[in-house]
Amino acid sequence: MSELSIPETYFVESAKGRIAYQEAGEGPTVILIHGGGPGAYGYSNYRKNLLPLAERGNRVVIIDLPGYGQSGWRESPEGLFDAASQATLELIDHLGIEKASLVGNSLGGGTAIRLALNHPDRVNKLILMGPGGSLPATSTFPSEGLLRMLTFYDGEGPTIEKLDKVIDLLVYDRSSITPELVQERFKTATLPQTMANPPLRGQAHNPKNDLWRADIDKLEHKTLLIWGQEDRVLPLDMAFILLKRIPNADLHVFSKCGHWAQWERAEEFNDLVASFLAL
Repeated sequence: MSELSIPETYFVESAKGRIAYQEAGEGPTVILIHGGGPGAYGYSNYRKNLLPLAERGNRVVIIDLPGYGQSGWRESPEGLFDAASQATLELIDHLGIEKASLVGNSLGGGTAIRLALNHPDRVNKLILMGPGGSLPATSTFPSEGLLRMLTFYDGEGPTIEKLDKVIDLLVYDRSSITPELVQERFKTATLPQTMANPPLRGQAHNPKNDLWRADIDKLEHKTLLIWGQEDRVLPLDMAFILLKRIPNADLHVFSKCGHWAQWERAEEFNDLVASFLAL
């Protein structure tokens, strides 16, 4: 399988909107939930993690969240993470499993928290990688990286130059980002269905996205927080309120790493997540 190839895609034909997913491996189910940047979709974010985690005895499933990749857009009146968590639960039901562990990056992290809050009995473990929904202790917020994401479709609309500026703030070391990956993400970001309903539109100041205000102290799930020390989208000091309030949370920080720990530190990330899932 080449770096930019995509494994076979399956679909959940939901009345609320089609859900696309890929999977590999056998064992306890873990769902990888991607972030919300322009051009994001499941396999784009987790192509370095799907097979390594599957080879360690897991059934690994990657979802395209509503409005991303090949999944249909949905309205989300209750905030950014509402429709995404509902779609993830529909996928869990479709797979016929009682519980799944959730690995969520950024938007996907907030989605995982929301699903665990709404349906705690359907979630096993939480791995939250620079998750959305928290509050920084000292950093200016919204961050420059987040603002670039939120305004990507504004003004003259999407351009390669604007996407490049987003990606610059996703990683600490740009050398791992190939021109082919940028082109792939731009193609996905400008699909007709995505252009019609940009998934982050109108969510910049929605208080319903403030998961730190929710009852996260009631989350009893074993939780691993993962952060890049140089995260310029959701900065490291957003970890502290989650670490303080989620009872069974531990924190791992990668040095010289940005918002994409699963990409920049893939081998170490895969080892860390696999070990946590096996506990």
